[in-house]
Parts: sequence; structure tokens; C-alpha cells
Amino acid sequence: MTTDTPTRRQLVAGAVAFAGFGAGPTRAWAGPEEGISHTAESIHQEPVFRASRKRVYEALTDAGQFGKIEQLSAAMQSGMVPGKNPTEISRQVGGAFQLFGGHIVGRHIELVPNQRIVQAWRVVDWNPGVYSIVTFELTEEGSNTKIIFDHIGFPQGKAQQLADGWTANYWEPLRKYLAS
Repeated sequence: MTTDTPTRRQLVAGAVAFAGFGAGPTRAWAGPEEGISHTAESIHQEPVFRASRKRVYEALTDAGQFGKIEQLSAAMQSGMVPGKNPTEISRQVGGAFQLFGGHIVGRHIELVPNQRIVQAWRVVDWNPGVYSIVTFELTEEGSNTKIIFDHIGFPQGKAQQLADGWTANYWEPLRKYLAS
């Protein structure tokens, strides 16, 4: 009786052969023939704030409140942010936002009040048309709110700068703002 199902021995042998395949040197980027990147960078952070999900969501999506957060940020305190454009944040899915004097721009992809914000997000000096995706997932931790934050799709080599920027220009000033 023949069957197309591999035996356990064949599966183990195949797994060992496959594992050995990755032991040699590998390319760090996708070639035109494969179209897959093996070096994509991403940022994952989980800051916790002493405030309700509603309060955190409002602070991140209301232009007046976020403008106050910007004023507490490292970028604004140091004068690093170019431009004089006011903070603008649409409250609609598909709506645009402009932050930090116009240095950060994008559009809302998803807005679930008090739960989730997903944005197409970019720094204006990135190549034209390059947008990353940021996700703010708001979860309760007792009387606190944890933001499960993920940032993907940004230009190669920018991860550390962006991760530091999220802390200095979003999380720390948001924490100060919510405490006031």
C-alpha cells in the first residue's frame, strides 16, 4: 500500500535538513527574484499611564490636547522641530493629521474610540510616498491604561531613532500631561 503521507522518519530527516540549510551565510535583503525582506525593522513598546483609556485616547486624538503634549516633548523643548504649523488632528477615519510643527504627517486608518488608533505615519523628510504604520492598542490595567504600541514599515536604519523619539516625544510628555 502506497501513500503520499510522509513517515515520521521522513519528517524528522526533512526538518534536520531544513535546519541545516540556514546554518550558512545568508543575504540580508530580498533579491528581485524573491521579493521578501529578511531584515524588516519594527518597534514594540508598552508604556503604562495613570489614566483611563478614554482620557488617553482623547489626548492622542484631540488637536488641542495633543498640542499641549507636544509642548512638553523633547523635540519642542530643544527647538529641533522645524516649521510653525499648528497641530491638526482629524477625528475621522481617513482624516489627516499634522504634528510637531508639520514634521510628522499622516492619515487615520482605523479609529475605535477608547480602544485603538491605527495610522499611516511619516516624517516629512522621508522619501516621497513612504509611510509607516503605527498602532496604539489601549488596554486596561486596573485603573491604568497600557498602550500596546507597534510601529512597522519605516525606512531601514531608523528604528533606534524612532524608538527613542516615541519615548521622548510621546510617552514622557503624555505621562506629564495626564498627571496635570
